[in-house]
Amino acid sequence: MAELELRAVSKSFREQHVLRDISLQIPDGSFTILLGPSGCGKSTLLRIIAGLDSQTSGQVLIDGRPVDHLPPAERDIAMVFQQYALYPHLSVRENLAFALKMRRVPRDRIETRIAEAAQLLDIQPLLDRKPKELSGGQRQRVAMGRAIVRKPKLFLFDEPLSNLDAQLRTSTRIELKKLQQRLRATMIYVTHDQVEAMTLGDRIVVIEGGRIHQADDPQQTYTAPADPFVASFIGTPPMNLWEGTLRTEGTRSLFEGGDMTVPLPPHLLSALPSPASPITLGIRPEDIALQETSPSLRIEAQVELIEDLGADLLIHCRIGHLKLVARADRTNSIATGISVPFFLPLNSLHLFIDQRRIERPDLPT
Repeated sequence: MAELELRAVSKSFREQHVLRDISLQIPDGSFTILLGPSGCGKSTLLRIIAGLDSQTSGQVLIDGRPVDHLPPAERDIAMVFQQYALYPHLSVRENLAFALKMRRVPRDRIETRIAEAAQLLDIQPLLDRKPKELSGGQRQRVAMGRAIVRKPKLFLFDEPLSNLDAQLRTSTRIELKKLQQRLRATMIYVTHDQVEAMTLGDRIVVIEGGRIHQADDPQQTYTAPADPFVASFIGTPPMNLWEGTLRTEGTRSLFEGGDMTVPLPPHLLSALPSPASPITLGIRPEDIALQETSPSLRIEAQVELIEDLGADLLIHCRIGHLKLVARADRTNSIATGISVPFFLPLNSLHLFIDQRRIERPDLPT
């Protein structure tokens, strides 16, 4: 396997900046997710790593060696595409063998690698079929098999599950995670799906506007988002975010955001630089309580819509012109059109200033 390093990689098309100064280290054996919305530059970055596209500036290194001058075939990288890229006139066996034959790998070694990959992916019964005889999930497994038989240093995946239906996407995602653990391979996976990112990767690199917003493990990305974009992109439904300012009233400091005014406790104020306005206040829907918790902030909100998800409820509310979404269990009796008190636990609040997260101090004991 291999370690990958990107040093200040940038890409421009004329005056359009697609990637801006991307620097990243991907350890050997890791499963790294490049996550972001469509058009953020993540697939372009993957193509640069593969050698299918060239960067405007910066370096790509594999195991400490620059590979910018090497064509794709000489980088020892296997790439799995969204569209499977299988040869329709060849059988599954012949598709698996194709790249090895081009490299003049001995026949007996080709057969051994095909047998190993087929067993690993559970596609032995499919080896003599043509791609048109396969389901979408089976085609994707064959595409992964084509990558596995090459035994590359690095596996690249460009949204490989996006063409599958929801149920098949879930099962294939589980298979892919198990595969990475068995192979202990270095894998880089591009997706816009945060569920794939959270469940597959041991590291998530959030990209937007051609730059990295955060590179962290999934749990840290979720619980301590680096900025409002990450906070709003990770989580379903996304974090409640309210922009506002601080106002001092006697000995108290108040957060004012549109129609919402709440006092901020002293321990939170100690984390804020001076001056501290404007600021963004955030809290995840699942952290909002319907019963009073101590210590917490109390706010009143008008219930507009309740979504029944089976296991729990999503409660959509308004505080004047501001929106609030809370997740609650089914034991709560709530109706639309009424005003309900919600409680925001202090240790669940997130503060952002100048688009950057402010570390929240623990509550004093």
